Amino acid sequence: METGLKEKCVEVFRRIRESRPLVHHITNLVVTNDNANTMLAIGALPVMAYAEEEVEEMVAHSQALVLNIGTLTREVVRSAILAGKRANALGIPVVFDPVGAGATAFRTESARTILQEVKVAVVRGNAAEIAALLGRETRIRGVESSGEIPDSFHLAREAGKILGTTVAVTGKIDYVSDGERTTMIQNGDFLLTRVTGTGCMTTSLCGACVAVEKDALLAASAALGFLGVCAEIAASSSRGPGSFRYTLFDVMYSLTEGEFVQRLRVEVI
Repeated sequence: METGLKEKCVEVFRRIRESRPLVHHITNLVVTNDNANTMLAIGALPVMAYAEEEVEEMVAHSQALVLNIGTLTREVVRSAILAGKRANALGIPVVFDPVGAGATAFRTESARTILQEVKVAVVRGNAAEIAALLGRETRIRGVESSGEIPDSFHLAREAGKILGTTVAVTGKIDYVSDGERTTMIQNGDFLLTRVTGTGCMTTSLCGACVAVEKDALLAASAALGFLGVCAEIAASSSRGPGSFRYTLFDVMYSLTEGEFVQRLRVEVI
């Protein structure tokens, strides 16, 4: 995969624009609109359907499923499992964001239950959330990590092995690992930490990428690199979080393949 990795990441987003995959979200109500707009900006199609009565039917029409427990209820867990199992039966890839795992027992247990019940292609979270899934003590306040956990590279690789899936650990440097192969992405900007839901947007991007790319490691690496590059460009012309948020959508919509390749800093380690 290392040969031409940047070009392969660009190709993933080219296929998204060409095929316009439908990505079903059961996601964080705080940022539902931003997740939907992220999909539209890159050429994918979003659908947000939460009701137990329709999630199995809706996911059957989709090319990927995103599960996000940001605004968690028991109903969300039931819907996530129903949709996830239906997606598994149909061979539709699932991306999971364990938002706030480690903050409360309910969140941690719900995240682990979903992972036990549903086969997931990619788990995307910050270091504290991923560590919580492995039973480690974490520092997290609300749904935000309160400190960077050291050695995210080894955390991603260990989580990939233990969870049996591709794990994306986001932070100042992002790591994606399936337990054997690992990539490092060094794009991004501080303003990503000052806008609500940019992690959730990253998870949505992973959903769009796995919809068109079977190699989950490549798909997740492309997603993280894309948002990081867009954030760098958006930040260069923004005055703060407000203008950054709006500019970020414009950049996601208008980023050229040439600029993506030139700015992308991704490598296999």
